[in-house]
Amino acid sequence: MAHHVTLGGRDVRYFDVGEGRPLVLLHAFPLSADMWRPQLEAPPPGWRLIAPDLRGFGGTTRDVASPGGRVDAPATAIDEYAGDVLQLLDALEIDRAAIGGLSMGGYVAFGLARRAPERIEALVLADTRSEADSDEARANRMAMLDTIRRGGSRAVAETMLPKLLGATTQATRPGMTKEVRRLIEANGPAGLADAVRCMMDRPDSTPLLATLACPALVVAGREDVVTPVALHEQMCARMRRATLVVIDRAGHLSNLEQPQAFGEALAGFLAAL
Repeated sequence: MAHHVTLGGRDVRYFDVGEGRPLVLLHAFPLSADMWRPQLEAPPPGWRLIAPDLRGFGGTTRDVASPGGRVDAPATAIDEYAGDVLQLLDALEIDRAAIGGLSMGGYVAFGLARRAPERIEALVLADTRSEADSDEARANRMAMLDTIRRGGSRAVAETMLPKLLGATTQATRPGMTKEVRRLIEANGPAGLADAVRCMMDRPDSTPLLATLACPALVVAGREDVVTPVALHEQMCARMRRATLVVIDRAGHLSNLEQPQAFGEALAGFLAAL
């Protein structure tokens, strides 16, 4: 199911399943495209699901010259991740696609909307936000960079797991905690640090919302403490053609925590396009 392609000298790993109209799924920090496996295992009828690892995550190399690299090396910008996705679409000869992103993947989806809105058929924005980081959030990002320097991906997992998964998942699905930990720890510290800097410096996408002409599905886990439901309601209200779905018993990783409910919401949205 995993494929590899060389783009600009960088090895890119991506999943590609199903047949029909394309939907690109962009993963959260600090995971990889493997977080979309529940959806990849059951693509909606008539849809082709493509899930790439962003640079420095999973099986995608971070840098052309140095796949590993130092944690303190300069980072790319969030919209350059979007440029990588456009390169992949070009390589796959896909002119237009639906774009879905969860958390950091949503930030990259906004980057795609800035760079090439004409190539977006629809948007799926899950457990994400349009605003740039506040001063408090930037301070937390700086603390995360220190965590990465001191303890690598294992320390990131220890710090983030309590916030990533909802209370119901943590209480009833210990196996999910173990799986998310595995996905986090599979990533290298340099790629994680790059992403933290990109998120910290990303632009405010709120003014972009009113300009989006495509239909959008906004998904929120009811127990999400990172991006609460209220943020999704505000984001949805600013968009012309947005539908909000709140998923019970799910936190920040709603597609993993409640894959059936997430899949039903996704399939219903796609079927109406």
